[in-house]
Amino acid sequence: MKYEDYEVAAPDPAGMVASLSSLGYSLEAAVADLVDNSISAKARRIDVEFTWAGWNSWIAVVDDGEGMTSEQLVTAMTVAARGPDTVRTSTDLGRFGVGLKSASFSQARQLTVASSAGGEWSVRTWDLDVVEASGRWLLRRGADTETTALVDRLRDGAAKGTIVIWRRLRGFHSQEVGEADEKVQQQFYAEAERTESHLGMVFARFLTGSGRRTIRVSGTPVEPWDPFLVTHPSVQRLPVEHLPLGEDSVRVEAFVLPSAQRLSDRAYDRAAGPAGWLGQQGFYVYRRDRLILAGDWLGLPGMRREERFNLARIAVDIPVETDTDWGVDVRKASVVPPVGLRRHLRRIATQARTRAAEVLRHRGRVSARTHGDPLLYAWTVKRENGQVSCRINRSHPLVRELLQSGRDSAPEAKALVRLLEETVPVTALRALHETDSEDDPVPFGGAAMAPPEAVQVAEQVYRSLVAQGRSPSAARDRIRVMPPFDQMRGFWND
Repeated sequence: MKYEDYEVAAPDPAGMVASLSSLGYSLEAAVADLVDNSISAKARRIDVEFTWAGWNSWIAVVDDGEGMTSEQLVTAMTVAARGPDTVRTSTDLGRFGVGLKSASFSQARQLTVASSAGGEWSVRTWDLDVVEASGRWLLRRGADTETTALVDRLRDGAAKGTIVIWRRLRGFHSQEVGEADEKVQQQFYAEAERTESHLGMVFARFLTGSGRRTIRVSGTPVEPWDPFLVTHPSVQRLPVEHLPLGEDSVRVEAFVLPSAQRLSDRAYDRAAGPAGWLGQQGFYVYRRDRLILAGDWLGLPGMRREERFNLARIAVDIPVETDTDWGVDVRKASVVPPVGLRRHLRRIATQARTRAAEVLRHRGRVSARTHGDPLLYAWTVKRENGQVSCRINRSHPLVRELLQSGRDSAPEAKALVRLLEETVPVTALRALHETDSEDDPVPFGGAAMAPPEAVQVAEQVYRSLVAQGRSPSAARDRIRVMPPFDQMRGFWND
């Protein structure tokens, strides 16, 4: 090969930073990426700290793992220092070598990492203002005085381990955000609660058993969330299948959860999960016991979220060696099943969905949108005193914006909302609906790419969320998991 025939086309650091910052991480997913590193380092205790200080608020992840030498720390701080084909240890949950940087840059303008493998503590800092101003990957040795004091406080005399600190947080770092700003403070700690719930779901298998870890968020122990209720006697477990994939195999086990009548109110609420019953149905994909995808029908033909399938959940364990086959992305947030497995996965899903529908039809009660994030669903459905009621969700950002006092149209809007609630065409729906029909209404035609009319509605929801105090990135994160936009692609996925 004649290298003189080639030119060096190195990426611009500012452009690379912008790309890494725009991968679409939610805050809880970004924190989970840092916890991945702690588990890979064999940490037994991991503390996630959220500290409110107005525009100077910060987040840190502290672990008691094996730590790193100075040379290892510099490698860890280098973007894509390891490729996806690099041989990993049996505890390594990473793949691309960019998780620490991409997750951190998506949330903060300053990333400091301190680590020790038992000797001297080493500290390195990425300051994105410096990278963009210089046009060079300038990694600072040490940290500024205030961050150094934080490192000393968080280390608390430990001989080894790793500390990651995010400062100048996106969405919070503004001189306009004061420490006494209660609205923004509530949003900050709401993010902490979502992170605690997310970690309990993603790392549930690490929080139980003989090799259990302890994860805490601001001092509160994270409780594992079992989507399959494996210890409940009324759970139906379909036979485990091992689907061949090359020289490896994929383990698949389907579960049909008990009806609401067989659960206490507290157990029913908890079983709904962070995203609610509708949002948690479907496949749960694990890699090395780490949850990659929670509650999704993997784009399989004819498979979409419907109320009658709320009790169907399917565990899929994929070997690390098949990452490429499954299209696991950098954020560990999406997978695409291999073509050769799709008909088998669809067959298993069909069996689970059929049984789940039967349980709800014969034993269940309405479990539609009475649980989960109130910002997600436009309708809530409840059964109270023997009566089913359908109510438009006043907490939905678009509804909330429309009904807010002071708007000239508020009285008419309130009247229209009540009229719609009291005239739900239940009789017509009952007459038209068939249990196994394929002709149920599909929002916006079921297109994979959002049509213009869907984009228009999403843009209005986005503006409402921002007007109600959410940052632009947080608003997109919310729309990304909000029906029906969670079933299609649009600006909220960019």
